[in-house]
Amino acid sequence: MKTSGRHEQRGHSESIEFVPKLELDRAQQEIERLRQENERLTQERERLKQESERLRRELEAALRASKRQAAPHSRGNPKANPKRPGRKKGHQRACRPIPSRVDEQIAVRLPEHCPHCGGDVESEGCQAQYQEEIVRRTVVRRFDIAVGRCRTCQHRVQGRHPLQTSDAVGVGGVQLGPEALTLAAILNKQMGLSLGHTRQVLSYGFGLEVSCGGLYRALARMAGQAEPTYAELVEVARQSLVNGVDETGWKVGGRLQWLHVAVSAQVTVYAILPGRGYEQSAVILGADYNGILVHDGWVPYYRFQFACHQSCLSHLLKRCREMAQVASPAAAAFPVAVRDLLQTSFALRDRYELGEISEHGLCSATGRVEAKLDRMLAIRYRNPANRRLARHLLREQPWMFSFLHCPGLDATNNAAERAIRGMVIARKVWGGNRTWEGAHTQQILVSVLRTCWQQGKDAFGRVVAMLRAPQTVILDIVPGAD
Repeated sequence: MKTSGRHEQRGHSESIEFVPKLELDRAQQEIERLRQENERLTQERERLKQESERLRRELEAALRASKRQAAPHSRGNPKANPKRPGRKKGHQRACRPIPSRVDEQIAVRLPEHCPHCGGDVESEGCQAQYQEEIVRRTVVRRFDIAVGRCRTCQHRVQGRHPLQTSDAVGVGGVQLGPEALTLAAILNKQMGLSLGHTRQVLSYGFGLEVSCGGLYRALARMAGQAEPTYAELVEVARQSLVNGVDETGWKVGGRLQWLHVAVSAQVTVYAILPGRGYEQSAVILGADYNGILVHDGWVPYYRFQFACHQSCLSHLLKRCREMAQVASPAAAAFPVAVRDLLQTSFALRDRYELGEISEHGLCSATGRVEAKLDRMLAIRYRNPANRRLARHLLREQPWMFSFLHCPGLDATNNAAERAIRGMVIARKVWGGNRTWEGAHTQQILVSVLRTCWQQGKDAFGRVVAMLRAPQTVILDIVPGAD
C-alpha cells in the first residue's frame, strides 16, 4: 500500500501534457527544415572555403608570375594616358663631347652656285663637324718564324714575336688574334651572347669569318691559360672573411645541373657542378671554411659547421609581404609583425652607421629585437602558412641579426644574386653548355671577367696580355699577385 501511495504521489507531482498531433507534425517539419537548412549552410560554407582556397592559390601564382624576369619594358598593361616621351620643352639638349684627337681631317669646299637659286656663293668662314666611326678592317699578320737547332742538345728552336699567342705552325698555323678572341670571350661569357651571335658580331663588325666550333676550341684554350688564375681566385675566396653565396639551375648537355657562385670583397668565383648541396658548395669554399656566409637560408649552407651565417632578410621581407597580401586580416597579423620587426632592425643598423646611437646602444636595442622575436615565435599559430613561416624563422633565428652583432656585414645576399643574374640571362638566351668541357671553360672565364669588373680593372687588356705571354701568368686580379 505504501508503494502504491508513493506512485500515487509521484503521479500527482508529475503532470503529463498531450500535444495535439497537428502541432507535433508542424514541430517535426520545422526540425526537418532546420536540419536541411543546416546541411545547406554547411555545404555552402565548404564551397566558399574551397573557392577561397582556389582564389588564394591563383593570387599566389599571379604574384609569383609578376616577379619572374620579363623582357625590358614588359611591366603589364600600359597606362591609359602615358606621358609624352622625350625631353620637356625648354630643356637643354645634350650632345656628344668634342673628341680629344682627330685621326683624319677632310676639307669640304663650298659649291660654286647656290643650290636654291643658282647664284654666286660668297665665303663666310668655316665650321667644324666631327664624326666618330668604326673601321671594319681585319688585320692579317704573317709571322715568318726563324727555325734552328741547338748545336749542343740538338733540340729544335724557333723565334717568337711579342704579338704571337702560340708557337704552333703547320696545321695550327692559322689562328685567331688575341684581341678578336678576347672580344669573343666578353661577348659570350660576360654579355651572354650565344656563340652563333658572337660569330655574327665578328663577321658584321670586323669582317672576320669564324665558325662556332672554332670559337669554342679557341675559348677552351683561353680557359686553359686562365686556369691558374682561377685556382688562385678560389683560394682567395676560401681565405675571405665574408662570402655571399647563391646557386641557380644550369644546363649541361640538356640536363639540369647547378651553377654556384661565391662573392667576397675582392673576387667572384663560379663553379658548375652536378648538384646544389653542401658537397658542391664545399668545392669552392672548402669544408673547413670558418668565415661568414651570407645566403638565402638554403639548408645545406648550415652544414659549414665552422662558419658563421647571415640569413638574407630581403628574402624574409618579400615572403612576409606576399603572405600579407593573400591572407585574411587575422592571419596577416603575424607576417606583418615580422615585416615590421625586420624593418626595425634595418633602421637600427642605419642609425648606428649615422652615429646616432653608440655601440652599447646598438647591443641593447639588438637584444630587445631578438627578445621580441622570441615572444612572437613562442605563440602557436593556427593558420598553416603562419605555422610554416614560424618554423622557418625558428630555424633561421640564430643567424637573422648577425649584421647587428657585426656592424658592416650585409644583411642580404644581394651581391651574390647580382653576380648570378648575368648567368641567368645567358641561360635564358642560349640554354647552357653542351658538354662538361664547355662548362669548365664557362666557369673559368666568367670568374676572371667578373672579378676584373668587380675590381674596376680592364679585362680586355689583361686577357690579351695573358694570351700573348710565352709562359703561364697569374693575372693581377689575384690579391697579392705581381
